[in-house]
Amino acid sequence: MLFEQWGEELMANIKSAKKRIQVIDKKTARNKRVRNHVKEAVRQFDDAVAEGDLEAAQAKLSQAEKKLMKGAAKGTVNKKAASRKVSRLAKKLNAAKAENK
Repeated sequence: MLFEQWGEELMANIKSAKKRIQVIDKKTARNKRVRNHVKEAVRQFDDAVAEGDLEAAQAKLSQAEKKLMKGAAKGTVNKKAASRKVSRLAKKLNAAKAENK
């Protein structure tokens, strides 16, 4: 990291470089938050499928898809990677439904 967060001096001397450090930190924090929300949504979906609660899994799938696509729109997650992950989650749900019949 380019600087200490707890009141220490920034290593950068140029004003624009100091500002870029702050902007990068804000973007990093946002990206971490988005990734954590995506992971949590996928984990909840996986838990619902493992428990065999397919109605809840369907709801969790739509929630996970929404989080993934929002992350892709913000540039945190690659658009194709998000689509691939949604496709795999849907495939997992369909397999669980077919197994339950």
